[in-house]
Amino acid sequence: MKSVLNSVILITLLSTGAAANEFQSELEALASGQIAEIAAASEVIEAVKAQNTETANHDQAKIDELDKTWRAETEAVDQPMIDKILDNGLSGYLADIQENSDGLFTEIFVMDAKGLNVGQSDVTSDYWQGDEAKWKDTFGAGAGSVHVSELEEDESTQVLQSQVSVPVVDPASGSPIGAVTFGVNVENL
Repeated sequence: MKSVLNSVILITLLSTGAAANEFQSELEALASGQIAEIAAASEVIEAVKAQNTETANHDQAKIDELDKTWRAETEAVDQPMIDKILDNGLSGYLADIQENSDGLFTEIFVMDAKGLNVGQSDVTSDYWQGDEAKWKDTFGAGAGSVHVSELEEDESTQVLQSQVSVPVVDPASGSPIGAVTFGVNVENL
């Protein structure tokens, strides 16, 4: 029943041209409130800074190699690269936030200055987000920027959601050092 309701809502939104904007103001308010607070948490800042040090010299060939490994591991039984990220402290912190969000957040992942995953509440399909709007329109746009994706029905969860992304900003310099993306269940706004 929930899937049918989500489909009806999505079809209605698409037919009225409101898919991208129906929840825009609520999502932007969430981005400037709770999401911005989480992006500014010391757990996020310190993990991004540490990974930026590790990945500073990665060129595109290295990034592509890491992304290829990640994508292969999503289909494999043995997942050492994925496990390393999912088992780190930041991923535990993000999983706790998602778990305690009463279904509002469907996923959370943090990216470094190259667009590489630093921590995540669940496995992402790829490791490198640097070629996607969620990273380009936040990290690349500077402090205070927000990227809100169009509404989509998640195939696995049947949840109508939008991704909301903001930069992770170094409090000392005021400059972006990474970005964070939240999958938001718009029915729970």
